Amino acid sequence: MSEISMNICKVLLFSTVSFAVLFVFSKLLGKKQIAQLDFVDYAIGISMGSIAADMAFDVDEPWYHFVIAMAVFFVLDMLISFIGRKGPFLKRILKGKPLVVIYEGKLNYENLKKSKLDVNDLLALCREKGYFDLKQVAYALFETSGELSVMPIGEERPAVTKDLPIEIQRAALPNYLVIDGRVSDSGLSEINKDREWLYSQLSVNSENDLKNILLASYDNNTQKVDVQQKQN
Repeated sequence: MSEISMNICKVLLFSTVSFAVLFVFSKLLGKKQIAQLDFVDYAIGISMGSIAADMAFDVDEPWYHFVIAMAVFFVLDMLISFIGRKGPFLKRILKGKPLVVIYEGKLNYENLKKSKLDVNDLLALCREKGYFDLKQVAYALFETSGELSVMPIGEERPAVTKDLPIEIQRAALPNYLVIDGRVSDSGLSEINKDREWLYSQLSVNSENDLKNILLASYDNNTQKVDVQQKQN
């Protein structure tokens, strides 16, 4: 095997290993949306991704050096999270705290400076939340993740169903009985039904007749099966 072929094989192998290691560490660290990442999480994620990318292409350096480096960042992230859970004071030191940038409808200029925001930035964040006039906002907090949490004044509070003089049915999760032409036995067991009952509801004889059904769900309130057919 030539040196070029050997290097290509190493790149393929190291890329696979780096992806696997990064996948395992990311699953262990837990799920977070990008908007929920604070600076520490973001910096550690970028660093681990950079190390994984180097591992995929650097065929001269031993692969376990990169794994050790990613493991160090992983342990540091777990340690920071553990310390942060031990008390609010430690968490504020490590990850900061939310800053009130609007209080009782008025801008807090000192906290705006601390959050590195100017008025235009704040206006843009408010517009993203659906508030185009600061008169609509009673309180606004700049979170450690970089998101803006807004509490509108009473008149601007969105109406909810309990504000309306109507009876609302209790919310319930639907049970999916057929997904992409296949029967969901777990969905059937949740409503204590069997396949024979399902076939009678769908007017079919066997699972082979379900191939044109994209989704079939059971509504616990109406006790009916709702069917969505595949579009030809």
